[in-house]
Amino acid sequence: MHDQNSSAITLVYMESSDQGSRWAKARFAEIVQGGGDIPLDEMAFLISAIVLGPESSSFPDSSAIIEQMSRLDELAAAVPSPTFGGIAQFLFTGPDAFVGNRAEYYDPENSLLTRVLDRHAGIPISLSVIMMEVGRRLGVPIAGIGMPGHFLVGLAPTIGEIPEVFADPFHEGRLLNSDQCQELFHQLAGAHQTFLPGFLAPVHPMAIIERMLNNLKTVYLSRSEYEQLRRIMALRSYFPGLGKSEHDEFLRLMAPLN
Repeated sequence: MHDQNSSAITLVYMESSDQGSRWAKARFAEIVQGGGDIPLDEMAFLISAIVLGPESSSFPDSSAIIEQMSRLDELAAAVPSPTFGGIAQFLFTGPDAFVGNRAEYYDPENSLLTRVLDRHAGIPISLSVIMMEVGRRLGVPIAGIGMPGHFLVGLAPTIGEIPEVFADPFHEGRLLNSDQCQELFHQLAGAHQTFLPGFLAPVHPMAIIERMLNNLKTVYLSRSEYEQLRRIMALRSYFPGLGKSEHDEFLRLMAPLN
C-alpha cells in the first residue's frame, strides 16, 4: 500500500518546481501507485521530462512522450535480424552504435533516456533499457538483469527463470553466458566478493526505474545540483514507504544551505 503521507510530503518540495512538467509528475505518480503493468519506456521518458523541466523544449506536453517513444519504434523497425544477438549487434556495433560513456560515466545525462538517444551514449542500465524496449517491440523477450555494479540484459523466454544467454550493452553488446557474467562481476567488484546465482535473475521494471532514480540521486548529490536532486527525490517519494524518508533526508541535506 502506498504511504498515505507521501503525496503531501512530495508536494512540500515539488510545489516550487516548474509547472510545465506537472503533467509528467502526475502521470509518474499514477503509474507507481496504480499497481498495474509498468511501461518501462514511458517511465524512463517521464524521468527525462521531469528532470529536464523548463530547460528543455523536448517535453512541452504529454504528447511529447509519444513522440519520444516513436524513436524506439524507429530503432526496432531498422533491426535487420530480430533476434537477441541481432538486436545487440545492431544497437551496439557499427558506425552509429550506442556506446558506453566511459569518459564521462557519471554525467547525469547518461541516465536520461532522451539524452541517451540524442547522444548514442549511456551507462549500462540506460543502454539496457533501450535494448529491452527494442526487443519488446520485436517480440523478443529481453529482461533486465540487475547484477550488482553492472546492469545487463538476458534472453528470458520463460518468465521467472534465470536466462542462459546475456548481453552487456555497455561493452558493445557482447554476448555472455553465466560463467562469463560471474567473471565480469569479479573483475568489477573484486575476486573476494561472493557471487550469488540470484544476481542474474530478471528484475521487475519498477526495480529498474528505482535503480535509475538511485543513480541520478547519487550523481546530483555528488555534484551539489540541488534543484535536480529535489526533483529526483520527489519522484522517489512516490514509491511505497519512501515518502517520509525522502522528505526528511532532503530537509537534512538542505539545512546547511539555509
